[in-house]
This record gives sequence, C-alpha cells and structure tokens, in this order.
Amino acid sequence: MEDKKKKVLIVGASAKEFALAKKFKEYSCDIFVAPGNSAIEEIAECVDIREDNVQELMEFVLENAIDFTIVSSEKAVKQDIAELFQANGLLIFAPSAVSANIAISRSFGKKFLYRLKIPAPRFAIFDKLPSAVDYLKTASMPQVIRTDEAYEGKDRLVCTTFSTAKTFVEDLFAKGENKIVLEDYVYGHEFTFYVITDGYSALPLTSVANYKFSENGNGGILTSGTGAYTPDYKISSDMVSYIMQNIVSRVLDELQKKESPYSGILGIDCVLAEDGRLCTLAFKSFLSDHDAQAVLNIIDEDLLLLFEACAVGSFADDYDSIKILDNASVSCVVSSRLAGKVIEGLDLVESDITNFGIKRNQYLEYETIEGRNFVLTKTAKTLSRARTHLYEDIDLIKFEGKKYRTDICGQVEIF
Repeated sequence: MEDKKKKVLIVGASAKEFALAKKFKEYSCDIFVAPGNSAIEEIAECVDIREDNVQELMEFVLENAIDFTIVSSEKAVKQDIAELFQANGLLIFAPSAVSANIAISRSFGKKFLYRLKIPAPRFAIFDKLPSAVDYLKTASMPQVIRTDEAYEGKDRLVCTTFSTAKTFVEDLFAKGENKIVLEDYVYGHEFTFYVITDGYSALPLTSVANYKFSENGNGGILTSGTGAYTPDYKISSDMVSYIMQNIVSRVLDELQKKESPYSGILGIDCVLAEDGRLCTLAFKSFLSDHDAQAVLNIIDEDLLLLFEACAVGSFADDYDSIKILDNASVSCVVSSRLAGKVIEGLDLVESDITNFGIKRNQYLEYETIEGRNFVLTKTAKTLSRARTHLYEDIDLIKFEGKKYRTDICGQVEIF
C-alpha cells in the first residue's frame, strides 16, 4: 500500500512562504498556505484565512486533517498560534508569543539584550514625543529610528542630522505610534546568524551577510532587506562558537528560566563593527523574505523531519549538527517603481524566483506591483559564480520601473 501523503499547512503571505512551499513540494507533501498570495497559488493550495486568525486556522487544520503546521508569519506568532495548537494536540513548528516577543517587540528585545549584558548599540525607548526630541538634541549621529513593531511601509530610518530625526519622530507619533526605539548607528558588516532550536538545545544553520539599504553603497533608505549572500565568509568558526556560547545559549537559558522556551528558527541580527566589536542589533522569529531561499538552498536536511523533531521534542536526540551543502547562495530583491507593468523574461531565468505577490493578467502575462516584486536567488559552488549568474538572470528580466542593487556580494574576495 502506498504511503499516505502528509498534509502541511504553511502560515504566511510573502516571499519566505513561497520559498517554503517550493521546498516542501520536494517531499511529496500536500501543501496548503494561509492566506498565501496570487503567486503562491500557482504552486500550492491557498486558504482564504488571515494569518492572524489563529482560531479559524486551527479549525481548518482539524477539519482537513492537516498533519503539520509551519508558521513563518510574525502576525500568527504574535497571536500565540503555537500555544493554541499545542493545547489542542496539534503538531506545529513555531515559537510561543511570549518567547518570540524578543523578536516581535523591538523595545522588549533591546531590554532583553541589556539585561543579559549582551553587547548592543546604545539605545533609548520613548512613548512621548517631547522626551524623544530632547534625547535627539544630544544624541550622536547617525541615529536609527524604528517603530516598536515592524509593519509594511516606512517604519525605520537612519538619520544623520537632528532636524531629519526630529521630523521623522514627529511623523511616527502623528501616525499613531505609541512607542519608538532610537539607536546609535554602528558602522560595520551586518549579518544574521540563524539557529534552529527546540527551546533547550540549538544548532547553527548558517550566517547570512545582509544588505538593508535601498541604494548601492548602503545609501538611500533603510529597508527590511534588499539582498544577501550565504554563507558569510567573514564569520569564522571561532565567531560561530562565540555567538553560540555567549548569545544563543544565554538567550535560550533566560527564556527557559522564564518558562517560555523558544522553539523554531531564531535569527540574530549582528554587526561586526569597524573596531572589531560584535554588536547584537535584534532578533528574528524566522528567516527573512530576502534570504529565505538562499538559506533553504544550502541546508542538506529533510526539513520536514527536522522541523517535526523540534515540534515533538526529539531534536536533541536526533541531531548533533545540521548538514550544509558545500555551496553558496546570493539573493537580490527586485522592486518596481510602478504597478501594472508587464514583466518579460521570467521564463528565461535559471535562478530561483520567490514572489511577493505579482500576478498574471488576462493574457497570462506577469504584471508588477509597486514596491518589492520578487527575490532572485542563485546557488553555485562559489559566491563569485553565484553572483555572476544571478546578475545575468536579472538582466534578462525586463519591465518599466525596475529597481535593484547592483553591488550585492560585490566586494567578495574570498571564494
């Protein structure tokens, strides 16, 4: 008798969910994505349930005999989907809302780092405009200004002058923000260090070099991500050991003491400062949109078995390391200044494409959305080869208003 296909639900609606859906199709699973988007529905069955409607998601899982749920959506995590599912005997790969608050709330994450005495940039948290403005008068510049929680749109800015910072802070409070985080900008090499954990033991996945600014040379506005490469050759094995012992272990131990162990993928945003210091910037509750495909392409494990081991509690017994392919991945976010423009050349590229929501028109042509359209990722034996082929593929794609950084992985000298 043929083995019954497992049914897997992925919760989220962006590029990282697209990457996950593609990966899990390799395991001959029946893939459902809630809510998904118009691009994801071409490779998986999309379910019309909001990602933060966790009660309805649970009902869907029960009614459709879903075997396993994977949550990459921060909105769902915030609504404590993990606690709800576990209380009802459902298998889920996701951190609890309490444990993930270090990633969801920037102010909480900053205070958490401060309490553990983990080196981080100088920061301040404000819930009133006058106090924030007073702080900015004597603060060192540049200042990174962020909302407490991330959302679509301009929720962050690097300000080099008091007047710019004051204006941005005023705008945030005028829009209804009730808490903002100010932080000294640290010059250096930004990267994310990813681990997978069941809340008690953790293993490194990979390090990812990040490109966050919209323009070449780290100019323009600060975004959630414009490109990446992995593994990050600047992160040595000694640095990996240091991060695991002095950051990851201490963070997980502290969450355990508070009876809120973190289970899932945890990302730690760091910067190697120009003076050699390692500063921890923030936490992430899953892979980012701009690096998800790059990371998934080099993990040489059955992710279904790996994620299930974390969910059922056998992770420490089943794994003593995560196998990583001897490959490298480079990713670049391709955006559009205009909506509704026909995209040509997508069928010509060999790179992996993960979509943010572009869809076909009545003539079955893909059309742009305004802002981020898709992430192109190329994986090869070396970073230089991956980068070369990636930009060759980007050149094949034509549409009016195309925008992307041309310097991703451009300074790599070690291969």
